[in-house]
Amino acid sequence: MSTTVLAAGDHFVLPRLLTEQVDAATGGAAEVRELLLPWPHTPFGPVAEVREASGSEDEMIEALQGARVCVTQLAPLTERILANCPDLELFCASRGGPVNANLDAATRHGVAVCYAPGRNAVATAEHTLALILAAARGLGDVHTDLRRGVWRGDYFDYDNCGIEIEGATVGLVGFGAVGSRVAKVLLALGATVLVHDPYADPERLAGIAEQVSLEELLTRSRIVSLHARVTEETTGMIGRKQLDLLPEGSVLVNCARGALMDYDAACDALATGRLAAAGFDVFPEEPVPDGSPLLTAPGVVLTPHIAGGSQGVAHKAARIVAGEVGRFLRGEPLAHCANPEVLRQR
Repeated sequence: MSTTVLAAGDHFVLPRLLTEQVDAATGGAAEVRELLLPWPHTPFGPVAEVREASGSEDEMIEALQGARVCVTQLAPLTERILANCPDLELFCASRGGPVNANLDAATRHGVAVCYAPGRNAVATAEHTLALILAAARGLGDVHTDLRRGVWRGDYFDYDNCGIEIEGATVGLVGFGAVGSRVAKVLLALGATVLVHDPYADPERLAGIAEQVSLEELLTRSRIVSLHARVTEETTGMIGRKQLDLLPEGSVLVNCARGALMDYDAACDALATGRLAAAGFDVFPEEPVPDGSPLLTAPGVVLTPHIAGGSQGVAHKAARIVAGEVGRFLRGEPLAHCANPEVLRQR
């Protein structure tokens, strides 16, 4: 008898992509049913006790009846869903972490939860580089002005010209899957790369970047890009005190998480010239509210939290979680299980 898999996709990681990859990973041994969730047409948010999910508990309970496996990006997995879906054994979230799943409840109910680390590292690294280049050369303001019919020839004035990557010192806060890729490209472009990451492997840094303290990184770097995870230690790590350490006319980029920095302080630094430019893909409140100083600050390039969005990411995400389904059905160890104690209990 075949195993029923629910492919709860959305408008990014499409249900059909999940189905295609599950079919490939299982040799067609699974019966796949599909559910389309509303993200990103409807923003994700809290669903019961999980904080970042799309869809409702009721629709998931209905769709999961008889299903042993769920592959998804953003579907919620809550205590109520688990209590009402006794056949469920495996929940695979195609994200860097299973934040849409109540991991403790899943463990109590004997459901293994998997995730997809590194799925968007390439896309985010490429977007980071795009923002660094755009901010460093003032593309945000000149693009907006040209669309309005204003030809900004004054951007050839010495004081308005942007800076080059070659010969610049660039500081990266974080040297994980994204930061390490950014560092390699910056090195190839001729930059000197500094890194602040207490957990970085010195062997991975060798020949690419110099490990320094945060204070030294900020003091020496003309361009700074954030790539740290949000923890108690890193929340608000870039504030007024830290921005004051930057050389006059620096560039700041954040494609990681909005909670890492004080955006009001960044807007003030842009107004005073401490920051010549900035590129932001993540924000303390999303969508950015009307009236936010970010929307009128000079020299800012803004994108709506899309750094991790590419067609390649959608395919990788589907492939990673489908691979877990194949391993699960063959009785093989799972590659990225967040609660492996469940497997030991079986």
